[in-house]
Amino acid sequence: METVEGLLHIKGGEVLCPEGGISGKRDLWVRRGVLLLDDPGEPPDAVLDAEGLLAVPGFIEFHAHLREPGFTESETVATGLAAALAGGYTAVFAMANTRPPNDHPDVTRSMLAAARASGVPVRLYPVAGATLGLQGEIPVEIGPQRDAGARAVSDDGFPILDDAVMAECMRRAAEAGLPLLDHATHGPKSGRGVMHDGEAARELGFPGLPRREEDELVERDIRLVRETGCPVHIQHISTAGGIAAVRRAREEGLPVTAEAAPHHLLLTDRDVEGAGQKMNPPLREEPDRIAVLEGLQDGTVDVIATDHAPHSPASKSRGMLKAPFGVIGMESAFPALYTGLVLRGDLSLPALVAALTGKVARIAGVPGGVLAGWQHAEINLLDLATPFQLVAEDLCSKSENCPFLGREFRGRVAATVVGREIALRVPERYRNPGV
Repeated sequence: METVEGLLHIKGGEVLCPEGGISGKRDLWVRRGVLLLDDPGEPPDAVLDAEGLLAVPGFIEFHAHLREPGFTESETVATGLAAALAGGYTAVFAMANTRPPNDHPDVTRSMLAAARASGVPVRLYPVAGATLGLQGEIPVEIGPQRDAGARAVSDDGFPILDDAVMAECMRRAAEAGLPLLDHATHGPKSGRGVMHDGEAARELGFPGLPRREEDELVERDIRLVRETGCPVHIQHISTAGGIAAVRRAREEGLPVTAEAAPHHLLLTDRDVEGAGQKMNPPLREEPDRIAVLEGLQDGTVDVIATDHAPHSPASKSRGMLKAPFGVIGMESAFPALYTGLVLRGDLSLPALVAALTGKVARIAGVPGGVLAGWQHAEINLLDLATPFQLVAEDLCSKSENCPFLGREFRGRVAATVVGREIALRVPERYRNPGV
């Protein structure tokens, strides 16, 4: 990490900012942490060589589990934010399924204190639990959580199955002006299922998780939006039926948004080899993957969020039946998506960048996601040309449960500028003119 107190010149790169309508080769400047789009006409204190690189806004992670407090053997706020920065994320929404769960302002404040203590220059947005203890029974007061620093509401990890409770949570979140993020997928009635209930599960001999449960909850959420007028954001959508339901809701003009995870856009149940590919919702069949991709292409799916869910190697080594659900994704997201979607012609580069930046900021109601003059600088420099292999030794997360390990990608984050700080992966590109 390098600190530039004066003027930083980011020189010779291409710039792409869908939210700001910027595309093409141009220089950028950062003075005391503030982005300048025009040459200030003064010598810089430091230079970043961006020749051959693409400058885009810092990514915003709308769905991550940082595990602290309570599960620090898998991740901490510090290691989670370090992993985020390594993947180009300059803001992270941290889910509430900690221990104790984040159903009280004291937990929100403790998470923010841990972020400050980490020294990692990534904005942390704690997500307040929607119900007491994340039990889906008693809605919590959202106002005090918002005042403490929470910026969204969710019981993620646990679906809210009671319709009346869900409707009240939606109302409270709307009154507080915070987005409600809903885990509309498998709950207690799923039993022992560990992967999608399909032919692949039967061949491997594993109990399945049917897509029907996710479809029903998505449909339920849309009905409640229609009845209450309150918005809802569907997390990690994974089924063709769920995509169709959200598309109909959008055509109806309902305030429903949705996200997809990289693994549901790139992998299927045929890629399941063991606990390293065990997540909830599970990897579905190819028609579901295609439907989620088509939803992203036509705007039914608004944003991409990784559902970064770290688990210690020991817990994931317990086998498919006993290992916990979840995979990590912040350090692999952009390279995997760029290689697997953009280079194959399935998604444009501007659409991918928008789904990780400006669109997230708008739905979440937070700053960032745009390269705009006189705003706080949050800039990624991406190397789209040089191939690299994603290996566990390079991860900043405490956990290694990434389904893309060992694969070769393009699209590595070469550097990230956050205010006065520069996180460098290619140090030789950085030059201090005074040295």
